[in-house]
Amino acid sequence: MRTHRGTRRAAARTGAALLAAVLLTGCGLLSSEPEPSGTADSRPAEAPATPTPPAVQGSPTTPRLPSALTSQRLGWKRCTAPRGGSAPGPPWRCASVDVPLDYAEPAGETLSIALIRKEARDRGRRIGSLLVNFGGPGGSGVATLPRAAGQYEKLNSRYDLVSFDPRGVAASSGVRCRSDQEQEHAHRTVDLTPDTAAEEAAFFADAADFGAGCERRSGEVLPHVGTSNAARDLDLIRQVLGDDKLSYLGFSYGTELGGTYAHLFPHHVGRTVLDAVVDPTADGVGHARNQTRGFQRALENYLRDRGQDPRAGSERIARLLARIDRSPLPTGSGRELTESLAITGIVTPLYSESSWPELTAALDEAENNGTGDELLRLADAYNGRDAQGRYDTRSHSQRAISCADSASRPTLDEARALVPEFRRLSPVFGPFLAWDTAGWCARWPVDGEHETPETSAPGAGPILVVGTTGDPATPYEGARRMADELGGGVGVLVTNQGEGHGAYGSNDCVTSTIDDYFLDGKVPADGKTCG
Repeated sequence: MRTHRGTRRAAARTGAALLAAVLLTGCGLLSSEPEPSGTADSRPAEAPATPTPPAVQGSPTTPRLPSALTSQRLGWKRCTAPRGGSAPGPPWRCASVDVPLDYAEPAGETLSIALIRKEARDRGRRIGSLLVNFGGPGGSGVATLPRAAGQYEKLNSRYDLVSFDPRGVAASSGVRCRSDQEQEHAHRTVDLTPDTAAEEAAFFADAADFGAGCERRSGEVLPHVGTSNAARDLDLIRQVLGDDKLSYLGFSYGTELGGTYAHLFPHHVGRTVLDAVVDPTADGVGHARNQTRGFQRALENYLRDRGQDPRAGSERIARLLARIDRSPLPTGSGRELTESLAITGIVTPLYSESSWPELTAALDEAENNGTGDELLRLADAYNGRDAQGRYDTRSHSQRAISCADSASRPTLDEARALVPEFRRLSPVFGPFLAWDTAGWCARWPVDGEHETPETSAPGAGPILVVGTTGDPATPYEGARRMADELGGGVGVLVTNQGEGHGAYGSNDCVTSTIDDYFLDGKVPADGKTCG
């Protein structure tokens, strides 16, 4: 559940709600988002380091991209069905764009980035292309945009809606690390909050095994799937689409991608909105700490809404998890609900206030009936497991991208030392997120690029930065820090006083503010608040 970045939701929940599944941002379990349809974990002896990324395209130290790439023409055609889904019909069209595998060798090997587009309805007043990233990292924009497009009908009047699978994701050389059977075995047997030396050893061995599987199956792309390279892909996509500047809407992890793009290409930044913002000043442990506070805050808001004392309710849920840890709950499917799966099931409905009734039903079943069917269903949706036991690869891509980005590699001893502090922050989520700091990139075969991303963007136009006060996965404080990091005159903070992961499409004030900005160029006052 890597939650620093993300997007996922049931197909009926689009827009901001989509952010709950894909956005596994940053750490292990608490993904920044579960994704619209319900979509899922090792090191060899010596691993190559990630090459130092080149400077900005067009700078004196960076070779320009060959014209064969910048002048390529897109062959838009009928879309094929994504794995486990159905093909979107007209007016959706799909294409691919070739990008350098390694931007340090722009004339070398290439990989293909999958695109999807719905053309603007009002061709006479068309503004250009609006690229959308729903988060993750690891979320497929090609699969998500058609399901979410109802939220963007107004924008689609004058923009071509465009999304993509970032490098290392789904149809863009998607990283795969484990088989469905291996994934199921890990979910069933590995305790993500180890209590004994044996459980700790198994936890760390599983993390290392996951990385080794990624290298065996996807080793060629692992050094090149980081966010800075994805941002460079965005600029090439912009050029191939024929836009002078990039118009961009990013959710959750997509805000980190957008901030990175603004830093690398400030003079190509067009109308840009970052919603459900990743804190660019936090390292791996800082993200875990932020998410511990954020999910605990959301849980307490949920408990207050149910007329329960937040502290007492949290302790009651923590005791339930301890009982499940000792004795997993049975389900009608014959599978057991483990503590790790139960935590995942509790996290999932916290992404959207509209899902709180599902959390109530799931907790009632577990506490009063002693069965775990509902929590297991929620966990499966988060983990990308379908009814046939097949897992999507979103979490594989998420880990590969996160570990290519982050140089943070806490040890087991360091994670263990965090547990008391994190448990004080949240008796429900703290232990998991503390251990997750060591499990995520343990013995990863590629070095991380940085401790924190660079998002300063002097010279860029105004960028709307939208934070929700009750956001569990990307807490509100991160939006303030992103606005500050982008710089004066660039970051424009918009505050949504509400619950859930992402505001566009769920708050009328925020939605109209963003629509007015994209369609008419109206920049709100910095600090605008929507209640």
